[in-house]
Amino acid sequence: MKMVTSSLSPLQQTAAFPLTDYWNDSCSIEELQYAIANGAVGATSNPTIVLAVLKKELPLWRDRIHQIIAVNPEANEVEIAWQVIEEMGVKAAALLMPVFTRENGRKGRISLQTNPTFYRNAKAIVEQAVRFDSLAPNIQVKVPATAAGIAAAEEVTYRGLHLNATVCFTVPQAIAVAEAVERGIQRRTTEGKDSAHLTPACTLMVGRLDDWLKVVAKKEGITIVPGHLDWAGIAAIKKAYGIFRQRGYQTRLLAAAYRHHMHWSELIGGDVIMTIPYDWQVQFNRSSVDVKERMQNSVNTETVAELYSKFADFRRAYEENGMAVEEFDGYGATVRTLRTFIGAYYELLSFVRNFMLPDPDKK
Repeated sequence: MKMVTSSLSPLQQTAAFPLTDYWNDSCSIEELQYAIANGAVGATSNPTIVLAVLKKELPLWRDRIHQIIAVNPEANEVEIAWQVIEEMGVKAAALLMPVFTRENGRKGRISLQTNPTFYRNAKAIVEQAVRFDSLAPNIQVKVPATAAGIAAAEEVTYRGLHLNATVCFTVPQAIAVAEAVERGIQRRTTEGKDSAHLTPACTLMVGRLDDWLKVVAKKEGITIVPGHLDWAGIAAIKKAYGIFRQRGYQTRLLAAAYRHHMHWSELIGGDVIMTIPYDWQVQFNRSSVDVKERMQNSVNTETVAELYSKFADFRRAYEENGMAVEEFDGYGATVRTLRTFIGAYYELLSFVRNFMLPDPDKK
């Protein structure tokens, strides 16, 4: 088992493994600067993140939001909000540009999420992805692993865009994304277009699978060995990882939705990306967890067996054919996450609206 020992921080040691990358799970400039200093080679964003950044760094954005409103007198709150989202992404892209240049375009990208309300509309997803791609040379576009999103993933890849699938929690979703990317690449190859430069990724939101099974356990009164539910997402991504390696997919797996250190430590050494929130980065860097290769370690068979026997939704998540594409939209973790992302998006619109129409009762 390979182990990196040095005076580097735990995340710098993680980044020293040749196959393992980590990203900052935010487009906050302050947080991204910390991450890059610790070896991060990318970043990501979504409506929840943008809203959190605006609340945390409002003094940096207040005047700019007023300027955008002033120079766009006919724009509504949706248009203003998306300009803010895009500008935030462009700022992060600029900060990552030295990494992008150093790595010849293989790394150093900011991943921007398409409108979460488009989860049923492949055409709208693709159109916005094309828009995002035009903002900077180092943009990666986030597409949901819904039925419409799988169709969009193929088209986005065919058009030569760099994909990051999101709202994905299961092995069958990850495989569907990778196969969609392969179809897009094949279409490009047929037309004599290059695809070797593409860096597609598929996020597995490991913590959100854990979260969902804990909800199921509570609702259904399922008794389970303490701690076993914290391994569900890890088991799923390691299962998917083995399949991806065996089949040689161009898509890389990306772990997201951190809940504990194993969502980092159990993946070290693998050919994966970890998108880690700032607070978890700080915690991991203060920890005494050994930074050593663990990706090849299988999840305890008894843990997997108990999850498999007691949770139909774990079986659906873990088995390669556990769900058809048409079932993705109705999976519990998908529904919960889409509701969260869409809720945050509408809260973001309300946040922008308060700049356009300040509440007179609060003056």
